Amino acid sequence: MFDRENWGEILQSIGKNKLRTVLTGFAVFWGIFMLILLLGLGNGLRNGFAYNFRNTAENSISIWGGETSKPWNGLPANRNIQLTEEDVEALRHTIPGLEHIAGNYRVWRGNSQLQYGNNYGSYNIHGIINEQQLLEKQTVAQGRFINEVDEQLKRKTIVIADDARKELFKDEDPMGKWVNVNGVPFQVVGLYASENEGRQGMMQRNPVFIPLSAAQQVFNAQRDVDEIMFSFSDASLAGAAMAEQRTRHTLARMHNFDPTDDRAIWLDNNVENVSTFNGIFTGISGFIWFIGIGSLVAGIVGIGNIMLIVVKDRTREIGVRKAMGATPANVIGQILMEAIFVTAVFGWFGLALGVLLLEGLASVVPGSEFFRNPTIDFRTAIWALIAMLMAGTIAGYFPARRAAAIRPIEALRDE
Repeated sequence: MFDRENWGEILQSIGKNKLRTVLTGFAVFWGIFMLILLLGLGNGLRNGFAYNFRNTAENSISIWGGETSKPWNGLPANRNIQLTEEDVEALRHTIPGLEHIAGNYRVWRGNSQLQYGNNYGSYNIHGIINEQQLLEKQTVAQGRFINEVDEQLKRKTIVIADDARKELFKDEDPMGKWVNVNGVPFQVVGLYASENEGRQGMMQRNPVFIPLSAAQQVFNAQRDVDEIMFSFSDASLAGAAMAEQRTRHTLARMHNFDPTDDRAIWLDNNVENVSTFNGIFTGISGFIWFIGIGSLVAGIVGIGNIMLIVVKDRTREIGVRKAMGATPANVIGQILMEAIFVTAVFGWFGLALGVLLLEGLASVVPGSEFFRNPTIDFRTAIWALIAMLMAGTIAGYFPARRAAAIRPIEALRDE
């Protein structure tokens, strides 16, 4: 394989047919380039949509109250279902394998105002308990999060994100400062790390959090909650379906509505969402590989055809070599090495350009909830390299076998 004379003949053959070699190699270059580019863009889409789940436990279900659409037990349809803390406690003792559960109350149903001095802004203010941090994976950057003591003592404490800090406090340290929440003072005890993207939408501000008990007392919500969210240990589709069924029957009993009434409560099953998401992007990845492999096959066909021409042009030379004692293995090896060499060189350039282009896109295109970090991992690049070398081997094998089958006497007669 590392015979200097063989490599000299290969390079001499390539040098005599530069244009033909370039056109042949371009097919391989384009095939591997498009494969890498499509895989990277596919990963960008997957990463963008996966980003939407970053702040939510994957093994979780969220519930909102709705409006009944069916009469039940003598009660009319079109009744509003208002969730309460009693529902939270009922679900806590009903859902098998329950890990965490929390009620969430949105003060004034959103569009609340925060004010510090002469600075103010409109934010969604959520009354929560400490378990919400575990369900939404909030990371505290400074200070602390809402805790059990805040909830028990109905403390007027508040946790904000960086966008509220910049808008309200500018360059001041917000810790310990008091802000007005719809005119009521709350003390800042924490700053959590988040971005203005994903679940809250690109153009919306991050929510701020206050204790649920304080929100209910100060804003006269009694024991109401707008959303209940819980996580459970069995994250399979069957386990999620059972948890959802238990939820519907429990709340139907608590609020006296038909358990089959889909409009009475609204459920967002994150296990099903993640499963659907993975299924969609598995199909997209399969389609991308299909297109990419198709491009490589086109390159294989191109190289195979060119190598057949090479064999035909070198028929007399091959005959002389066989007459002088060259074995079929020597002939096959040389033709294969030439095909693999052309494939490897142009394929490597295609691979490198594809990776560099994706890295450039990742650094220039801002991440969003639809597209983010369009790169490929090292294992994918290795698989692409293996596919490329296999392509070169296949492309050279059949012409090489034809060359090995040439009889010296016939080759020497070839004009």
